[in-house]
Amino acid sequence: MALRQIVTVPEPVLRRKAKPITKFDKNLQTLIDDMIETMRDAPGVGLAAPQVNISEQLIVVEYSEEDEDDDEDAEEKPEKPKKLYVMINPEITKTSEEKVLGVEGCLSIPGIQGEVERFEAIQVKGLNRFGKPQKLKVHGWMARIFQHEIDHLNGVLFTDLAERLWKFQEEEEHEL
Repeated sequence: MALRQIVTVPEPVLRRKAKPITKFDKNLQTLIDDMIETMRDAPGVGLAAPQVNISEQLIVVEYSEEDEDDDEDAEEKPEKPKKLYVMINPEITKTSEEKVLGVEGCLSIPGIQGEVERFEAIQVKGLNRFGKPQKLKVHGWMARIFQHEIDHLNGVLFTDLAERLWKFQEEEEHEL
């Protein structure tokens, strides 16, 4: 496994529609492993192949429901393990009627955050790392992550959808 360089705007690959994956070979497995390592090192909760300069329909997401827990007893609860998702040629097949506004950032757009409206729940179908069909029903923060990463495969960035954007620094935020 190796760390890959995460490309940033205005890199053209970030604006291209990614190609479907049809070969499930050793090179694909290496790319998946490298993307997982790169996402974790960044650190991030998701990464799409175009972000490592590969115009193919592949995303990785690593998520823990604990990330959504805001209750005061969170410190007393045992840490929930993060779940890793690898999805090839992902497609959103169903969406909830409800949409929610939430804050997003992106490893390919460092220093910028924004408020983006997304579906509260979605159903996604695609292939796992070995080419076997998989279907997921996700909601909340995980649905947001999947929508954000799938957008990358269509050349869409969160800044295209944001209702407002701002630069962030360690201590303070500045409106754009």
